[in-house]
Amino acid sequence: MLGEYRIEGRRAAEIAASVERAVGGGGLEPGQLLPPMRELAQRLGVNPNTVAAAYRTLRERGVIETAGRRGSRVRPKPATTVRELIRVDVPAGVRDVSNGNPDTALLPPLAEVFAAAAAEGDRRPVLYGEAAVDPEMSRHARVALDEDGVPEGPVAVTSGSLDAIERVLAAHLKPGDAVAVEDPGWGSLLDLMPVLGLRTVPVGVDDDGPLPADVEDALRGGVRALIVTDRAQNPTGAAISAPRARALRKVLAAHQDVLLIEDDHGHAIVDLPLYPLAGVTRSWAFVRSTAKAYGPDLRLALLTGDAVTVDRVQGRQRLGPGWVSHLSQRAVVRLWTDGAVDAAEVAASYGKRRDALIAALAERGVAAHGRSGMNVWVPVPDETGAVARLLHAGWAVAPGARFRMGARPGVRITVSTLGDGDIEAVADAVASATGPAPARRYE
Repeated sequence: MLGEYRIEGRRAAEIAASVERAVGGGGLEPGQLLPPMRELAQRLGVNPNTVAAAYRTLRERGVIETAGRRGSRVRPKPATTVRELIRVDVPAGVRDVSNGNPDTALLPPLAEVFAAAAAEGDRRPVLYGEAAVDPEMSRHARVALDEDGVPEGPVAVTSGSLDAIERVLAAHLKPGDAVAVEDPGWGSLLDLMPVLGLRTVPVGVDDDGPLPADVEDALRGGVRALIVTDRAQNPTGAAISAPRARALRKVLAAHQDVLLIEDDHGHAIVDLPLYPLAGVTRSWAFVRSTAKAYGPDLRLALLTGDAVTVDRVQGRQRLGPGWVSHLSQRAVVRLWTDGAVDAAEVAASYGKRRDALIAALAERGVAAHGRSGMNVWVPVPDETGAVARLLHAGWAVAPGARFRMGARPGVRITVSTLGDGDIEAVADAVASATGPAPARRYE
């Protein structure tokens, strides 16, 4: 069963360490079945409770997973996921519309605001023991959240949306817990789940957001958390509408113990109103990133939520990085107060390109989706073939496999770098590579 490797130890900690060493050194491979607890206890001459304690420790560390009568086995190594490797190498001369980056022409200049923030830091240095969140950052953030109807809660600052989501999940969940996520959904989030030892449960998405029936099924199935994107959903461009928000809130109201995480990374690049779900469940978190509107390299996101969740996140953060640089926080505040980004203008710019591409594809018999944000999702019958043919035609698109679990094949096109003269060329290439795609919903 274990090949040449022999698990050793007399105490639970020693047994757990023996297994962990073997996993790290390759003596035990991902997916390999471990001995039943009683069998291993007999072999080692210890009480079965000792082995049970060792296996419990290994589960909590995400080293192994247990599936009832099917036994315990080594988890897949989390450092690099298979999904993470699903990328397109862009040869010279090929236009890259796969990367999901914002239009750099729409990002604000940063030199002056960082110079001003640095000068303020010289006058009033931030030292150990001070508040993690700059008071002006907290005040301005809270005003904006109040205007959008996000419930009252303390404000924390993290190094981007994914950092916030990871910290919230770690504050509430343990390896083996199930999390409901959108399908198709954000590839980095799908990568994060196995790294944390969590199980993903797919929830279908249409143009108005997660499907209530799928969410209901997931919640009844025992998921511990639900993660939703409010606007500019990646990769489909979905945005939660008012009727969909009411339906989802009704579903969530019957499951008060579920952790709800909302990702509003589309803030300041969309012209659709926010319909938050936050506050329906006891534990909730709302994340708002500055990446798409102000620049990915700022590495800054706002987090609010119920008091217990935010306190747990900040407590763990204090024992790691401590805080997100106040220089960055002050620079972002200046961007806000100076009106450096005209959200309506940015939304209109992305919307014009997105709508033009969708319309051009429709004229060619190709259905596509993109209600908000900077991406267009095109369902295709043969994903691998479509990606390869488009690459040959001079366009690098993102393979849908990067974003989906059980959803039908598709490709993602980022419109950020497309000019007016590119739309017809892209549409022609997609139509030639994919053929008509009658799908109207992502499932």
